[in-house]
Amino acid sequence: METTTNPRVSKREFISRVATRSGLPVRVVNKVYESWIGELTGAVSCGETVVLTSFGRFYRQDHKGHKVRFGKSNVDDYVVLKFSASSSFNRRLGGNEDEIPPETYGMIEDADEFENAIEDRELRAAS
Repeated sequence: METTTNPRVSKREFISRVATRSGLPVRVVNKVYESWIGELTGAVSCGETVVLTSFGRFYRQDHKGHKVRFGKSNVDDYVVLKFSASSSFNRRLGGNEDEIPPETYGMIEDADEFENAIEDRELRAAS
């Protein structure tokens, strides 16, 4: 019987891949990544549902605590982050991973404009 393991992608590798795909510097992608995670965490912590069109939604799910059969302590109430992928995203999972969907082109152009604005601001600050 063969066991197959799914390869894991580290945060560093993921950021590097996004930087390569977008043509943005790794430090810019890292800043965006950290900001995105911070904003997502803050919004969901406050009970908001974050919906990313053509990707999915992130939301908070409250769980009631429960008694433990064996052991001395009980499990208190707790909260988990849930993600529900959109149907369009699920359809793309079976496709060609090198293929860039049409809606991504606009995002790449916006990212290029963002990078140019950041570089201009850094050049002015250095002057």
